Amino acid sequence: MAFLHVALCLALLACASGCGVPAIQPNLGNLQRIVNGEDAVPGSWPWQVSLQTNTGFHFCGGSLISPTWVVTAAHCQVRAGYHFVVLGEYNRNSGAEPVQVRSIAKAITHASWNPSTMNNDITLLKLSSPAQLGPWVSPVCLATASESLPAGLTCVTTGWGRTNSNTNEGAILLQQVALPLVTVSQCQQYWGNRITSSMICAGGAGASSCQGDSGGPLVCLKGGAWTLIGIVSWGNSYCNINTPAIYARVSVFRSWIDSVVASN
Repeated sequence: MAFLHVALCLALLACASGCGVPAIQPNLGNLQRIVNGEDAVPGSWPWQVSLQTNTGFHFCGGSLISPTWVVTAAHCQVRAGYHFVVLGEYNRNSGAEPVQVRSIAKAITHASWNPSTMNNDITLLKLSSPAQLGPWVSPVCLATASESLPAGLTCVTTGWGRTNSNTNEGAILLQQVALPLVTVSQCQQYWGNRITSSMICAGGAGASSCQGDSGGPLVCLKGGAWTLIGIVSWGNSYCNINTPAIYARVSVFRSWIDSVVASN
């Protein structure tokens, strides 16, 4: 049995780091069709966080990358001491879920963030106290600086954003949708030279991220563990499901993330 466990760990490549393997498995059986997404299995994306105001208004998503750090988008304009990180949430209308609420000790935005071009759209949030890890709350793996993204990867984005372009209301239940990755050249056919090397494109095949999903994760299943490769950044203002959405490319920022975490 011990040998079997070691073999499984080697196959998963995630046992040592403890990241990217949900205790509650997501159901990916019906993901061929957040706009045109579907309800996630409760607890199956345990790194997903909700960023909220002091009135409980959800305005952006984020991803837990360690017990004390969350990554989100710079354009969410998160303010330490003012906004809150809610972990372990699924149903935003439920008062019975075992959520954890943390204030934010530090919000550190990339020095080269450009709100005009949306380049370098990344902020790190240090929680006021560590999250209690468990089945509903655990970190995602981070893309390495040399991350390769072969064709055919299963990639998923999640969030409580608008579910269609005709409403300003966000989703009540956490939504998930599988998205194909789009090459830079394909993406530039839609967006031209707005696409930079610090961005990654996904979607355009009948589903999309939308307002309220910003800052949330784009994860791909690699080596048996879910790896954060993108942060919901920008796209068509009408959440057009036939246009690729743009995500901050995590691999480009991996060394920056490591240095910020190490020095704070």
